[in-house]
Amino acid sequence: MRRWMKLGGTVAGGLAASAATAAAVGALRWNRETARAVGQLTAPPAPNGAAPTRYAREQLERLPAPVARYFDFALTPGQPLVRRARFRQAGDFRTRPDAWSPFAAEQHFSVRPPGFVWDATIRMLALAPVRVRDSYLAGEGTMYGRVAALVTVADQRGTPEMASGALMRYLAEAVWLPTALLPCERVAWEAVDDSTARATLADGSTTVSVNVHFGGAGEVVRISAMRYRDVKGTPVLTPWEVRLRDYARVSGMMVPRAGEVAWLLPEGRLPYWRGRMVEARYELAP
Repeated sequence: MRRWMKLGGTVAGGLAASAATAAAVGALRWNRETARAVGQLTAPPAPNGAAPTRYAREQLERLPAPVARYFDFALTPGQPLVRRARFRQAGDFRTRPDAWSPFAAEQHFSVRPPGFVWDATIRMLALAPVRVRDSYLAGEGTMYGRVAALVTVADQRGTPEMASGALMRYLAEAVWLPTALLPCERVAWEAVDDSTARATLADGSTTVSVNVHFGGAGEVVRISAMRYRDVKGTPVLTPWEVRLRDYARVSGMMVPRAGEVAWLLPEGRLPYWRGRMVEARYELAP
């Protein structure tokens, strides 16, 4: 009996070692894939004179009043424009209707052209975290998920609905890089009421709009829109909102440090992401 117990322990140890090796290889492959995706965000900067490099208040002419108040709140004249950004985030992700799981993520942005890569580790399982990578690159939205970076549990890409949802996410998260929201050939604003305006972002064949709701100081407190939600494999337009809070000045800009994202379903509001910014780094125009 002792011999079998010893053999069983040896086999179990070998299987655990093999699993650990496979997980390490999977993580290495995942990180390389993420690095390649982030590399697609590093487009060369625009030639000198092709685009402004600093914010000037003259750019606010003809903007709706609440939008002008927002830029007065978030920026100061002469603020260098953001070219790229990298954020570290931490928080909780709803993994089941009755359960939240902690996550840590790193997100990269580019402004011209608009794009992002979000690479997250969600601790859904005790020994095997789920890796998730969402992106908007070259006009395409994608979402990948793998258990322990090995077993694929999500692989969605290439549809107009994915592109729309990903670009809308970029537009909502651009409050973390406020100069990306200044009016230009891609971004337009129109009035809704005294405390709300509609922002529209166009990129190639995809155009999205969100309603931006402003607080008393001019800050963005909420963003709402109709966004595609996956329902048993079918994209369904669903009311969606982002709530933002805890503003602080980072690299000269006022940005929110915490927020929550939710679907607004007939049966009630369903938050699925709540997190905070741990670190923000910007590549600014010279």
